[in-house]
Amino acid sequence: MSIAKRVQQWATFARTWHIYDCTWQNPFESAALVKTHLMGLHKPIYHPMISKRGFCTTHLQHLQQLQRPLHQSQLCPIYQLQKRNMGRLGTVDPSSYSQPDLITTEHSVLNWKVDFDATKLQGSVVHRFNVLSNNLEKILLDVRDINVTNATLLAGGTELPINYFISDPVDNIGQKLTLELPAGTAKGSLNVRIDYETSSSASGLQWLNPTQTLGKEHPYMFSQCQAIHARSVVPCQDTPAVKFTYDAVIEHPTELTALMSAIIDKKQPGKTHFKQEVPIPAYLVAIAIGKLVSRPLGDNSNVWAEEAIVDACAEEFSETATMLKTASDLCGPYVWKQYDLLVMPPSFPFGGMENPCLTFVTPTLLAGDKSLADVVAHEIAHSWTGNLVTNKNFEHFWLNEGFTVFVESKIVGRMQGAKELDFKMLSNLTDLQECLRTQLSGTPELTKLVVDLSNCGPDDAFSSVPYYKGSTFLRYLEDLFGGPTVFEPFLRDYLKKYAYKSIETNDFKSALYDYFKDTDKKDQLSVVDWDLWLSCEGMPPIIPKFDETLANVTTGLAKLWSNDTVSKLVDNKDIKQTISIHQLLDFLGKLIESKDIVELNESKIELLESTYNLKQSKNAEVRFRLNRLIIRARLLNRLDEIIEFANSNFRMKFCRPIYRDLAGWPEAKPAAIRNFVKVKDQMMAVCSHAIEKDLGLK
Repeated sequence: MSIAKRVQQWATFARTWHIYDCTWQNPFESAALVKTHLMGLHKPIYHPMISKRGFCTTHLQHLQQLQRPLHQSQLCPIYQLQKRNMGRLGTVDPSSYSQPDLITTEHSVLNWKVDFDATKLQGSVVHRFNVLSNNLEKILLDVRDINVTNATLLAGGTELPINYFISDPVDNIGQKLTLELPAGTAKGSLNVRIDYETSSSASGLQWLNPTQTLGKEHPYMFSQCQAIHARSVVPCQDTPAVKFTYDAVIEHPTELTALMSAIIDKKQPGKTHFKQEVPIPAYLVAIAIGKLVSRPLGDNSNVWAEEAIVDACAEEFSETATMLKTASDLCGPYVWKQYDLLVMPPSFPFGGMENPCLTFVTPTLLAGDKSLADVVAHEIAHSWTGNLVTNKNFEHFWLNEGFTVFVESKIVGRMQGAKELDFKMLSNLTDLQECLRTQLSGTPELTKLVVDLSNCGPDDAFSSVPYYKGSTFLRYLEDLFGGPTVFEPFLRDYLKKYAYKSIETNDFKSALYDYFKDTDKKDQLSVVDWDLWLSCEGMPPIIPKFDETLANVTTGLAKLWSNDTVSKLVDNKDIKQTISIHQLLDFLGKLIESKDIVELNESKIELLESTYNLKQSKNAEVRFRLNRLIIRARLLNRLDEIIEFANSNFRMKFCRPIYRDLAGWPEAKPAAIRNFVKVKDQMMAVCSHAIEKDLGLK
């Protein structure tokens, strides 16, 4: 960067912080004086004559000529970043500095070079903004550990350098990038290019060396931007309140395949072009690069994975096209053109991520019998509920996830029957009860359907509440207004009304009132206690009437295994009745939730294993529940087995409860901490951060 450019930036800081007493005759002395003056104010300080890594050679020579000795601290960067307490960062979104009420992103062009050696993305982004306010003085964007090297205003074929600076960070949130605009900036279109590189430890990126992949020969990289990690990948308005289209050009090793949450527009050796023509929020920008191959699943659907497992993946997810057709019948036209699946490495932290055109799914779904493929139905449902109609901020996350679970259960119901639909929703309530008892026991305010994120990041608030409490609310409304034949047309109308928009809970409420107010169902509108549903803590205030035929079997089994001794159970023929894999999972979940279990010892665990063939199961959900029961039985001799499962994948649904349970077992907690410290660098930041809290390390 030129000295003139640096002085220009320094002048910006001087004006911003009201510094007018700088000793410009000696810029080095000026830096020292200003640093001393502002350190107590916790302001970010930048001086044009000091680089990020200290003084350059010519500056040191100049110092020697001046013969003015400086304290060692003055030879260090003086850009001081201070942590501060959380607060509402913006009026639209408490977790974003951006100002969607003043300016919005319409289109972004990404140019990235993937550097596996440095584990960084290097390049630029060109944002086309729509300025909504005259005389806008600055653009505020979200960043996190990003090194910005230049910012340029593009107008009429000319390039105008603009001042920029980055604020002090907010823990687990990020920083504010300020771009100063020329005086008199008018409403309308505005193009800005930002040159930058990501941090080698960007929270939204995971870099795997060849030994961490199945093929063992090539590296692998993937992103996970939800909820607010896009800011670690690209300077942006990292809020779901803003939706934009994007193009991307990715330079990558020629032997690897690059995929994004977009349609491949053109492929060249070592360079892939992408285009996403449907507006999306920043958290849905996604990229993955590895030695990947594909198999077809349908006319507009493929599954991608490493060679060693791709055929198994194609078999496991062979019903994807049927699920997509069922979802379209329920929700309306599918606007994203392509629906591909990418089966991720085991370090992927979620069951699935609904990236448009390219859903990411965990390899823990590969059970060998399609029994866990319902996760794909969930991600397909997101194509409408979340991706097309999006929560405006993550305080209203239930609009994404509650609706998606609701639609997912309907897909399951249409494919497997009404009893399976109700059984699935009842099983979800079992999981919700466990979440309230453990994860959220100390933060009951986060058990509300609409939460306050003024002093809490979305990652810290993440739980099954918006999923299962939200879907239960929708089922309650469906029953109240007359069942699926009445409510499903409303659902389609709601999705059409708010397509391509970002909304809050009141928008949903308005849609419900507008749809039913002139019908014979209008009296039911006054029955809904919105405050009770949206603001009450704990389990749903009303449990709808579900068909409990399948659930009664699992409830009875859980009671038997809880109340009877091993000697009684051995001779009880009821424990040997045939149950489905989903009933087995629900039964084991209810057993975990049982307050008292008679003789929960090694003999009972072994009887469980032999009765239901648990040890031979390839189903990760089965193994997860079995390990939790082993922990509850305090079988220290099987601790290695538990740790092995915890290390087999870093899916948060499995890792967090396992580590949380181990943290409550004094004899096992030290081993759990040692293991976590050893493997945490293999986890994505969202996972390791949560487990650190679960283990009491943070």
